[in-house]
Amino acid sequence: MIRIFIAEDQRMLLGALGSLLDLEEDMEVVGQALNGEEALTSIIKHQPDICLMDIEMPLKSGLEVAEAIKKLNLGCKIIILTTFARPGYFERAVKIGVDGYLLKDGSIEELAEAIRNVMVGKRIFSPELMFDLIREENPLTAREQQILKLAAEGKTTKEITTILFLSSGTVRNYMSEILQKLEAKNRIEAISIAEEKGWI
Repeated sequence: MIRIFIAEDQRMLLGALGSLLDLEEDMEVVGQALNGEEALTSIIKHQPDICLMDIEMPLKSGLEVAEAIKKLNLGCKIIILTTFARPGYFERAVKIGVDGYLLKDGSIEELAEAIRNVMVGKRIFSPELMFDLIREENPLTAREQQILKLAAEGKTTKEITTILFLSSGTVRNYMSEILQKLEAKNRIEAISIAEEKGWI
């Protein structure tokens, strides 16, 4: 029996997924969560075989939870389920080492089949995502992503210098490099472009 945990912040979709997967003869849904923090706590407690994870959830994103699961070495396989075909998200998920990344517009039969394939060691990714990844890679370095993420959280240049132990001149240089790479007029536009593509 494949023991499944589902983390999804849309209550109706969470219920539907749970009910439909429970109907599969070789599957059992052992837990559900509506936010990332609850998901991580429950996964540690229930030790499921596989976790279906939404990306955009309150408190912790699906990618943050996936990263924590991998670091804790829980042996739980992870399939990301998302409505967003954003290349940046996919890139991060692959780096974290998720076992599957599927768009939510597939059928429950396809999902059940993907779960079985992942359980025997295969990695399953939506073809649309593979195409997007080839087409568009994140141009920002890890440091540039870090700086833009802090700016997106509303941090001023002064606060960013304190957090990252950099001089204000260095932060400004990074910021102008970011604007150039993203062809943005200002930091607000840069944040918007990077978030839209899932690069931060």
